[in-house]
Amino acid sequence: MRIASVLLSAVLLAGCSGSKSVDDAPSTVGNVDLQRYQGIWYEQARLPMFFQRDCIRSEARYSLLDNGNVEVVNRCETTSGEWKEARGEAEPQQPGSTDRLWVRFDNWFSNLFPGLTKGHYWVLYLDQDYSVALVGSPDREFLWLLSRDVQLDAATRDRLLDEARKRGYDTGGLIWRGEAG
Repeated sequence: MRIASVLLSAVLLAGCSGSKSVDDAPSTVGNVDLQRYQGIWYEQARLPMFFQRDCIRSEARYSLLDNGNVEVVNRCETTSGEWKEARGEAEPQQPGSTDRLWVRFDNWFSNLFPGLTKGHYWVLYLDQDYSVALVGSPDREFLWLLSRDVQLDAATRDRLLDEARKRGYDTGGLIWRGEAG
């Protein structure tokens, strides 16, 4: 199990780092109150990703650390019913800016190559009550639709899809909660 978690984390970080230019990057929310953002978020949909290929349900728990960074614990239930977990830490890409974060997971690969294993975590949309969020990478290869509730109503789902499209993401290939991808 530990080896699977380490491999999951390594692949996640390699995939999230992306090599495309961010010259035409999508807009973000401008500021995130990390105190309000912490807690459990349920993944409602994602663009296909290698490291989540067997996941049918995923969730993330964010906790504010004393240094101002965010502890990240990602969990994923696989098609076989097994839960995988990866732990990491997120920090602002620029001091004082909380909508564009770097995420680095704690594993041997990240410890050996810390500069190569940071993934973009950009908060693209966040509703006023911090109940739904749209998170992605500036190259538009990665996208997550997140909510505080296990399920979304149709109107909220449509609003998140519209926000993603406005920012240039292709939503046609999204994998929804309960589907393996």
